[in-house]
Order: sequence, then structure tokens, then C-alpha cells
Amino acid sequence: MYPWERIDPDNDSTLRIIHEAASRGITVAITTPHNLTVRNNTAHAFCNVLRKSSKISGNIPSFYRKAEFKRCKLPLAGFDAIVMRANPPLDTVALNFLDSVRNDVFIMNDIDGLRIANNKLYTASFSGDASRFVPATHVSKNREYLEHVLRDAPTEKMIMKPLNGYGGQGVIVIEKNARQNFRSLLDFYIGSGAESNYVILQEYVEGADKGDVRILMLNGEPIGAMKRVPSGDDVRSNIHAGGKEVKHVLSKEEKELCRAIGPQLVRDGLYFVGLDVISGKLIEVNVLSPGGITRINRLNRVKLQTRVVDFIENIVAAKEHVLERKNAFRKAIEDAEAV
Repeated sequence: MYPWERIDPDNDSTLRIIHEAASRGITVAITTPHNLTVRNNTAHAFCNVLRKSSKISGNIPSFYRKAEFKRCKLPLAGFDAIVMRANPPLDTVALNFLDSVRNDVFIMNDIDGLRIANNKLYTASFSGDASRFVPATHVSKNREYLEHVLRDAPTEKMIMKPLNGYGGQGVIVIEKNARQNFRSLLDFYIGSGAESNYVILQEYVEGADKGDVRILMLNGEPIGAMKRVPSGDDVRSNIHAGGKEVKHVLSKEEKELCRAIGPQLVRDGLYFVGLDVISGKLIEVNVLSPGGITRINRLNRVKLQTRVVDFIENIVAAKEHVLERKNAFRKAIEDAEAV
């Protein structure tokens, strides 16, 4: 995850998951990508292991302030589960460390799933019925092509954003009548040389000025949602960009969207994700550290983190059952050979 000291204890989703696990007596260790290491060909991490307490405070900000840790270098294969909660951009080297333990540990979200879905290109992979929920999207570094896309767009405005941005960073509305400024914006967004960046031009979805809906998906099913409303004249509804959350009940169209894309999320090992939806259109899939647990909890008087930890424990228990069954069968075969 991101460093412990950067947590906002009042709103952080990862902290809610940690608190839930600790409350169940689970041993919790946290680390950051740069603390991964290899010793004698075995992947380890320098971890801060949460010291267990006889009583865990139900007040999560208080739990955060009082938390004590022991510093240890631990083998990754010894854990039952690894929960990936690092902020974008994706650290691909960190995934290489985890490749060596993927058969020993349940990793959420799956390494290959993170590789294919860690940026905004992932929505283009939805096909069949799911594709009707995805707005027309164009991604390129070619300035002439992007100018052509804007000029020929069927609507008077489009959304432009960097491919690897998050939290609403760099999201702007481009209007056709402002095309004289478009080239200079592309120069700024794309840059030059080896460090150039991809830019997204996306169909403007009507209703974007009224906000978007964040839907949290667990194992292909929606478990909670909220609406995020922009502040003032800002087009971005992201909470970190000044937006505010309001209670939201999924519409029939939003439920259909979840049913259409849920199976692919599970196939790709993307068990816990955040969907950003505007007027029934899927804008982004957030797979690295989807937030919203705390705010959805407040709005609906629920504890979504219990469902997340339940899911992890059920997966671990199923894996252990399979291993025990395999070992019992192996012993039966060895005993037969000894007769």
C-alpha cells in the first residue's frame, strides 16, 4: 500500500480493511512496493507488523493513532493473502516480485488483472453486451489524429484526460469552438521525446456536469454506491478534486451495467474494483486502490469492509480445503504403495 503516514484516518478505505482484519485477530503486516526484496531466491518484504492488542478500538481514527508496529523482514509466501492497495501508477517491478508467490498466496487484485487493467484503456476490452455501456474513447500520442477526432466528433465537446492520471487529475472539457487552443493543450499533455504521454479523448456523456456514480464491486457484484457531485464550476466530481458525496441507489440501467461487466472482472481476477459511471456509461474501472468504503458506509450505515474481509477469508479457506484434500489423497496413495 501507500505509506501508513499518508493515510487520512477519517476517510481512508484501506484503513477500514486493516481495522476489520485486526478486529478479527488476523495478523496484519503492511509494506510499500520499495520495501520488497529477494533473499536466497525467495521474495520477502520489510514489513510493519501490527502489534496485536487485547482490545481493538471501534473508533477507527483512534485505532490509527494508537497503532504500534514491529519491523520485520518476512517471506511473502508465508502470508494467506496479499491485498494490493498501492496508488497509481502501477509499479510493474513490484508485480514481478509477487509473480514468484502467486501460487502460494491469494493476491487481490490478481497480478495479471492489474497488468491489463491498471489504466483507462481497460474499458476498451469489454465486448458483447458490455460494450454498449462504454462511451466512444480515443487514445493516442499523435497530435494530428487527436485534432481530427475533435473536429469530426458528433458532439460539441469532449473530455480530455491523461491515460495514467487518477483522482480526477488533468480531466478537462474540450469544446469545438476552442480548437485554436487544442494544439497547445496537446503539447502540454503529451510532452515530447521518450517521456511523452498518451492522451484520452472521450465522448462527452450528458449529465457529467451533475456528477458521477462510484460503484464498488466485489467478486463481480455491486456492494455499495454513492453519487459524487462536482463543486462549483469544476467538471470533476472526484472527492479529492473537491466533489462531495451524496446517497445513491443504483438505477435499473446501472444494475444492468454491473451484470454485463461483472463476469469479465472476475475472469480477470479483479475482485475488488471501483466503477465510475455517468448516466449509465462506464467511464473508468479503478483496480489499484479503489476508494469509497468510508463514505458509502456513512451514507448507508453499513460496514462494507466486513464483506471485503469475509470474501478474502472465504477464498483462503477454500484454498486450504483444496490443499488438505490433496494431501489426504496423496497419503492414501502412499499408504497403498506401502502395502
